Amino acid sequence: MTNWTQAKGPGDSPKSNAITDVACPFCGLVCDDLEMVRDETGLKVAKNGCEKAVAGFERKVDGARPQVDGRDVDIETAIRAATDLIRKSSLPLYGGLGTDVDGIRAVMALADKSGGVVDHALSEGQYRNFRVLQTTGWIMTTLTETRNRADVIIVVGSDIQKLHPRFFERIVNVEQSLLTETPAKRTVYFIGKGLDQSGVKGPRIGEVITLPCELERIDEVVSALAAEIKGTPVGADSVAGVPTADIRALSERCKASAYPVFVWAPPSLAFPNADLVVNTVSDLVKDLNVKGRAAGLALGGNEGAISAGAVCSWQSGYPLRVSFSSGKPDYDFTRYAIPKMLAGGEGDLLVWLASFTPDLGPPPASIPTIVLGTPGIKLNGTPAVYIPIGTPGVDHGGRIIRVDNVVSLPLRDLGRSSLPKAADVLAAIELAL
Repeated sequence: MTNWTQAKGPGDSPKSNAITDVACPFCGLVCDDLEMVRDETGLKVAKNGCEKAVAGFERKVDGARPQVDGRDVDIETAIRAATDLIRKSSLPLYGGLGTDVDGIRAVMALADKSGGVVDHALSEGQYRNFRVLQTTGWIMTTLTETRNRADVIIVVGSDIQKLHPRFFERIVNVEQSLLTETPAKRTVYFIGKGLDQSGVKGPRIGEVITLPCELERIDEVVSALAAEIKGTPVGADSVAGVPTADIRALSERCKASAYPVFVWAPPSLAFPNADLVVNTVSDLVKDLNVKGRAAGLALGGNEGAISAGAVCSWQSGYPLRVSFSSGKPDYDFTRYAIPKMLAGGEGDLLVWLASFTPDLGPPPASIPTIVLGTPGIKLNGTPAVYIPIGTPGVDHGGRIIRVDNVVSLPLRDLGRSSLPKAADVLAAIELAL
């Protein structure tokens, strides 16, 4: 039950019913310092929100009804229709997966029982990380350690401000540190052109330096940086349009730094062989750790992607792209990518789950589609079954795993609506199979 308290405004007059320390599920940072208020129009973000938080918490969801073939029905009828479709399916594809830990657990149980395939809508970006972790390993840090220890931040080809609007505010430009009462200013590097630097401001920010190159040539700059760190000087005057002297200066700064952190967001690295960039960054971090200390920090994780990967690993031993069609978990990160399966005519039913934002709509498909989605979800045509579901952390309680994979955070029930939990709907379908 939500613990509503009275917040005070100027003159100690009551402002409205308010709740503090709210965790926001609308990006992978899961900022947990928001303050919410309720007025006659509904929920409002009163403090510490960003544009993603405002769009998520303040969105209206009233009036959504379950549907079968475009006709309004009650939820029991919709669940029966979904159950019939899954029962008749020989290879159901469970995609989207935008939900919390309980929702993913329920998806895994249903996929296991029905012999389906599970894959998150954003897993293509995640696999730029997974492939490196699986093959060579890496040295990674956390949001908290970055906030307290990092003295140089190197953003690699990623528009962090767009994906995570409060990253620089919450992690980089913090005035306090657990380790010292007078933390030094930080240097922030950007590798790549056109990256939003508007959040890099404030008393903790020292130099802001850009190594401008086209995003598809970031691998060349990162490879040159890795060579300089390893002690193999680059012979050319420039690399991908960046003066070699600037790359060498970054190399020397990293080697002299107490704790440089390389930050990237896999969704931003959307160009051929982008996983090679992650691999090269991981290797140069290892080289820096021979005589000093350095780490990587991968962001992303929106739409519950981190929770999906973690729970799939717990339940099956594999990080998404798992098939249960043989009666046991079968992992293949290429074969069981749902977009590829749909394009190749594999699968005979798409079950799409998206409980956080309406933007995570299902892809066009020639097979019947069941959608468990937040009201207003973007659809391509009329699904065979549509069941509106609540958003964890707004319409019901839940739990979500933060982008650095080290903590899970509770999501509170703010009472916006009475829409059902995805986990409850999926459990009802599984029970009826």
